[in-house]
Order: sequence, then C-alpha cells, then structure tokens
Amino acid sequence: MTVADGMDFAGYRIERRLGAGGMGEVYLAQHPRLPRHDALKILSDRHASDAEFRARFLREAEVAVRLQHPNVVAVRDRGEHDGRLWIAMQYIDGGDVADLIRRDAAVPVERALRIVAEAAQGLDEIHRVGLQHRDVKPANLLLAEEPGQPDRVLVTDFGIARAAGAQGTLSEGTGFTATLAYAAPELISGGAVDHRADVYSLGCTLYQLLTGSVPYMRSSPAAVMYAHLHEEPPRPSLDKGWVPTGLDSVIATALAKDPAERYQSCGALAAAANAVWAAHSAGRAATGALRRPWLLAGAAIAAIVLTAVGVSLAVGAVRDDAAGSSESQPTRVATDSAGWGAAALIAETFPNLLPVAPGAVGYQEMHSCLRTDGNNKFIPFEQRVPMSGLLCVGDRDPAEVVLVACNSDRAPIPAWPMILQLEGEELWTRGAAAGRMQWGSFTTVDGMTTGRLDVTFDGPDRNFCRLRVAGAISGSVLRERWWPGAPL
Repeated sequence: MTVADGMDFAGYRIERRLGAGGMGEVYLAQHPRLPRHDALKILSDRHASDAEFRARFLREAEVAVRLQHPNVVAVRDRGEHDGRLWIAMQYIDGGDVADLIRRDAAVPVERALRIVAEAAQGLDEIHRVGLQHRDVKPANLLLAEEPGQPDRVLVTDFGIARAAGAQGTLSEGTGFTATLAYAAPELISGGAVDHRADVYSLGCTLYQLLTGSVPYMRSSPAAVMYAHLHEEPPRPSLDKGWVPTGLDSVIATALAKDPAERYQSCGALAAAANAVWAAHSAGRAATGALRRPWLLAGAAIAAIVLTAVGVSLAVGAVRDDAAGSSESQPTRVATDSAGWGAAALIAETFPNLLPVAPGAVGYQEMHSCLRTDGNNKFIPFEQRVPMSGLLCVGDRDPAEVVLVACNSDRAPIPAWPMILQLEGEELWTRGAAAGRMQWGSFTTVDGMTTGRLDVTFDGPDRNFCRLRVAGAISGSVLRERWWPGAPL
C-alpha cells in the first residue's frame, strides 16, 4: 500500500514523511487518542513475506516497548496494518548527530565526548535488556536541544536494524546488518556478533565526531570492508591537531579487530575517552606557561587501561610509613608488574602510593594512570625509554594530577625546576626515607592559580625518581591535605 500525507494508518493520522532508510520510511503521525505526535516507522514491503524477520521484529519490539531510559527513544507501540509491520516511537523535534557533523564538520572534543557518553548510556541499557542495536551511527543518535542545557542524546532505530539497503551498506542478501562505514569486522566476515559490535560502531562514531570523517574513507565498498578487516585504526590526532593523542589509543581499542580486545561495554569506551580528556585538561591547567619537559603537562595521552587486571594478594600487612604509624593496615593487593609493562619499576618503587594496576585506584582515589616519556609525550605501557613517568588523575580533593618520574637505569635524577612562586621548602624524613620537598603556586596562561608540590628522594632505593603533585589553589594546601598521609 502507498502511504501518503493525510491518510490513516493503524489509527494514526499521517502528517508528513520524516525520512527513509533501508528498513522502511518514518512519518510524523498524530496519535489516535492522545494529543501528541509519534514517529511512525513503517517497514518496507519486502519484509512482508519474511516470516522469520516478522517474528523477530515483533518479539524484539515487545521488549523495546518495556524499555524506558532517558537516552533511548521510547518505543510506544507496534503492530501490523494491511500486511505492513510498523512501530510507533517517541518523536524528537530536533536533528541528529549526522546533521551536526554535516553542519560543523569536526565537533569540539568536549562536546563529542559528551555526546558519546550519553549515547553509551542508552546503548548499555539496550544491551542490558538483551537487545543489540546493530546499526550505531550518527544518524541514529538524535539530539534533543533544550535552551540553556547540554544536548540530550537519544539512541533510535535499535533492535530492528538487521537488514540493510541504504546507500553505503551491503545488500540484504548477504546477511549484513549495519551501515558499512561503522560496521564491525565480525559483521563483515559473518562471524559471531554480540553487543561489542555496537562498541565498535560507537568508536567509529566518536572518530567521526572528532575529525568530521568516517574512520575508513575509501573509494569503494570493497576497500572499506578490507580496511575494517585488516587495516590499523586511524589516529584522530593526526587529522586534527587539537585532539589529544591519548584518544588515538581509545579509538584503537574501540576499533580492535577482535571483540575480546575492545572495551567490553559502550560505557567503558566513554569512560576511557573522558578519563583521557580529564587528564589532558588537568595537565594543561597545571602546566600553564611552564611548558618544559617533566612538568605536569596535558600533551598527548597514548594509553589507558580500564579493564580489570589479574592480581594476587600480598603476604602480610603493610605499615603506614607515610604517617609514621606502627598500626597494621589491611592486606593490600600486590603490584601487578606484568600489567604495568615497562612502567613496572615505577609502580614497584611506590607500591603504596600508586594503584596496583593501570585500571585500579591508589592513594586518595588516584586513578587512570598513564605513561609518559621525558619529552612530555604519553606512550604505551610496553614501550621502553630511558626516562618515563606515570601520570595519574587525582580526586581533586586536593590533588588534580600526580606524576612520578623515574630513570629506568636507576641513575640519580636531577631535582625539579624551581617553582616560580615558592611558598616553602624543607628536608623531610619518614622512617628510613628522606629527601627534599618544595611547594608553591603559579598562574597558568589561562589565568588560573594552581598549587604544586615537588618531592625528591635521597636514598639509592629511590633517588632515581621524583614526585610532583598539582592541584588546589596553592602548594600549601597540597602540603597540608595531600602530603601528611601520602604513603611513601
């Protein structure tokens, strides 16, 4: 049957056509009884004779109707009319992320990450109820604009996007289930598919938000498929210089060929990206005008590990040497040296201060530790360099970031450059440990005043390392609130 403006369809009054895709057409429709409009998606005639598709559609629509989440377009009704399957969805009066990209090309990093974080919440909820989206892409992320409020992102077209046919997709006869530019390798190769295919597609979407183009822009569908299957993920920082290079690693993990090597949820992908941005922003604020090697800088972050790492329990209790207390502390987990890779020397030298593994939490909720070399570049944990550091994000109460840097050959390391606005310095001792500490503050190029605390060590067991903490409004605050309990 032909659907036209003004006609009745399953009780709905069709007002106008909103769009079309491989699955069918979407119309703005007046609800039969309520004073509201719905988006009525009418599936194409070619599905009418496909009994398996019809059964799956109705089964998944039944689940979708019960799904309520602020980042998911509500499915309000479903059924069949004159042999045509239809689904009534919440109507969002606004554009989608594809429109945003077409208008603005690359989206500012902070906005791109906010969009992906909201989409991830919706997708994880879809996965929680046992559905897969199967066609995650910018066009299926709607933007509900609210005056004075951040964009609200709603995932649409989930649970039914299994067949294809729109431009840029493979034919339905191949069994392919997603738009080619965002398709996971297992979709292309016909392998087992689960929710991690949506993680891959969300990673492709994040790349496009950051750069304005899809990850594998090629001249033919065959070349795109080959790239998804065999080529290394592209690096957004090479295309757009303002993108932190740490997001290269996030994209690489999201676009891993093997689903087991990807983030295991969309939320984990969003968390990794936001942790990179938080570390980048905190480092940039802490460094300000003092941009020289081994300041707490927000340059490029190359690796972040958010998945759990296998660890074993240490024997016995650990003493709180930092506070000079003789009371035993709870048994802690041993440092996961294998997980730290080439950064294991640093983690092993400060086992009570730093997290036991890259994705764990250390002193005062220190987390999201990343590895940097001596030139302010962030590097993978496995890369070996003469001098490296671990930069961790603090809890901002008071530490913003914490950096521990060590020489890999254990050669004594020079002291930090003098703090410009020095507030104090002292020789410190804690048990057998001793060293020098200075604290102060400085004003960044953005006009922000940030505290800094620098620590060096005298003994040969740690004189090849140094410690820097940035945050609060002055170094004195760090000395009063961070330093006394620091487990050194």
